[in-house]
Amino acid sequence: MNKNDLISKVAEDAKLTKGEAGEAIEATLANIQKALMQGDDVRLVGFGTFSVGQRAASTGRDPRTGRAIDIPASKNAKFKAGKILKEAVNG
Repeated sequence: MNKNDLISKVAEDAKLTKGEAGEAIEATLANIQKALMQGDDVRLVGFGTFSVGQRAASTGRDPRTGRAIDIPASKNAKFKAGKILKEAVNG
C-alpha cells in the first residue's frame, strides 16, 4: 500500500473526501516528524511507538579499496510495534 492507497482507504472508512483525508494524513505525519526532531517519542497505544535512536560513530571499510573510513555518529527514526498490532499481524 502506498500513500495514495492509504489516503483513499482513510477517505472511504472515515467518510471524508480524498482531499480531507490527505490533509489529515499529511498533518499526522508532519507532527510525528516534528516530535522526533525535538527528540520526543510518539506513542500510539496499541499501534506502536516512534522514537529516535542513536547510532555511535564507527570505523568501516570502503568496499572498493578496503581502506578504513570513519562513519560519523547519527540519529535514526525507529518504530516498535505495539501489542495489538503484533497480535493482528501474527494472528
